[in-house]
Amino acid sequence: MEVFDKATALLEEVQQAEIADGEALEQFRIRFLGSKNVLKSIFSEIKFVPNERKREFGQLVNAVKQAAEGKYEELKSALELKEQDAKFAELDLTRPGVSRVVGSRHPVRLVMEEMVDIFRKIGFTVEEDREIEDDWHNFSALNLPEDHPARDMQDTFYISLDPATVLRTHTSSVQVRVMERQKPPIRILSPGKVFRNETISARSHCFFHQVEGLYIDKDVSFADLLQTLQFFASEFFGADTKIKVRPSYFPFTEPSAEVDVSCFLCHGEGCNVCKHTGWVEILGCGMVDPNVLENCKIDSSVYSGFAFGIGVERIVMMKYGIKDIRTLSENDVRFLDHFKSVIV
Repeated sequence: MEVFDKATALLEEVQQAEIADGEALEQFRIRFLGSKNVLKSIFSEIKFVPNERKREFGQLVNAVKQAAEGKYEELKSALELKEQDAKFAELDLTRPGVSRVVGSRHPVRLVMEEMVDIFRKIGFTVEEDREIEDDWHNFSALNLPEDHPARDMQDTFYISLDPATVLRTHTSSVQVRVMERQKPPIRILSPGKVFRNETISARSHCFFHQVEGLYIDKDVSFADLLQTLQFFASEFFGADTKIKVRPSYFPFTEPSAEVDVSCFLCHGEGCNVCKHTGWVEILGCGMVDPNVLENCKIDSSVYSGFAFGIGVERIVMMKYGIKDIRTLSENDVRFLDHFKSVIV
């Protein structure tokens, strides 16, 4: 019958189809797979097919459609491969590669992570918490009641003039929260950003970063604190680094101390960084005041502990020879370029 001949001819056309470009491929798709494809008009002639052959005719038309779909994908893949080959043929493989500039982590982050990795070696775990704090966790629990003159040392930012809500002035607030919810032994680091209402200059800023440590257990002594800090100094600044402890004052530790390390730049001979003393101050520390333990529901007659705090920016400036702390937060690409990598 004529309709069978038409369907058979279309099947042969599909099987023998060849295309030269994308335009020819699109014409093939429209003719056999488009919304008004030729198969629809052929199938509409099924009414002229005897009933006993309608099934046969339907199968033939369906075979043409399946063949067209398969042929279209085959032609499309062949055309894409041809286009890729043409692009590769244009490449000059003798040309040198193009360097790609790759960014790196900020020097403050690099130093913080190095510090954390050192303390992790001796059992410290990292605890982080909120930067907006309440008065209790930032001050009162740390032995700074409302009328304590040491509050003036903190130069606090208050939130919406609310005296009970502040931007944390130290990450010691994280330590308070851990002591409230966790029973000793406690051995944690609390790295993070802190805020002080200070005049911005080459040596100080209104925000900076700290890495604070806390160890609470039975029979913890000042000797344990010194051994911990000596380990850190040796790992971070070099095996020959020595530490020196000077009495100091912090409201939340008693006794309190400032810790210096032998200058890692001049090795004690004297330079501008150590102000020709051979020593560089790096942190404050001390034994946790019993009042702080009691405020956090820890029995000070059973447990003792030590705490320390390191100003990260100060270490970064010494390590990389940076003279102005403001460059660490201004995002000047000329400064950040010193820390990027290049891949060829």
